[in-house]
Amino acid sequence: MNSVLITGATSGIGKALVEIYAKNGFKVLAAGRDSTKLANLKEIYPSIQTLNFDVTQLQQTLAAADEVNNIDQLILNAGNCEYMETVTPFDSALFERVIRTNLLSVGYCLEAFLPKLTRSGQIGIVSSSVTYLAFTQSQAYGASKAGLNYLAKSLSVDLANHEIGVSLIQPGFVETPLTDKNTFEMPGKVTAEFAARTIFNGMRAKKHSIKFPTIFINILRLLSILPFRLWRKIAISLVNK
Repeated sequence: MNSVLITGATSGIGKALVEIYAKNGFKVLAAGRDSTKLANLKEIYPSIQTLNFDVTQLQQTLAAADEVNNIDQLILNAGNCEYMETVTPFDSALFERVIRTNLLSVGYCLEAFLPKLTRSGQIGIVSSSVTYLAFTQSQAYGASKAGLNYLAKSLSVDLANHEIGVSLIQPGFVETPLTDKNTFEMPGKVTAEFAARTIFNGMRAKKHSIKFPTIFINILRLLSILPFRLWRKIAISLVNK
């Protein structure tokens, strides 16, 4: 039986991933920091194994790895989004918190769980489509996800000789408890189930890049071709509306 470890498994994309992997016969290791939500998840899917730890805490993450044998897939999905309402003054505490949750935690998980991956295993790193363009108030979130992009691509090179693949996952807007807090329009928003299905198929095909939804991503890619000075003018005009 193939196995997968999913971080951030108790809500949003992570919870939808637990469902699709369990329904497709995988041994699922669902990781999260909320023991109550993990227990509820276990009630819904009795076959899964739960791991209760905080990915932002290295020692907790290393201890959780002691409960894990070999795994075929590792999906590093846990993350958070906080917007910077102002950059004057700059909120360095918020910046540090977001970088730790979204970027440093992935390093902790790699230290803990990379040795558990089987040969020909696959890592999925959930980044974001926000990295295509510079958006207002996204200094912390965008920087953390841009770091994940580089990390995933670099890992893909260095893990090739170990026959371990890396999938960089860049969703657009997905209907989750995090995006439910947004007060702005979210074009192309998809369900968590759609996101999970796309990720599942992409991981199974060992794709280097998993991006969705296609139309929204293509629009961002086209806009990213613009000289930055032009995009900057567009972004400033949108802020000043």
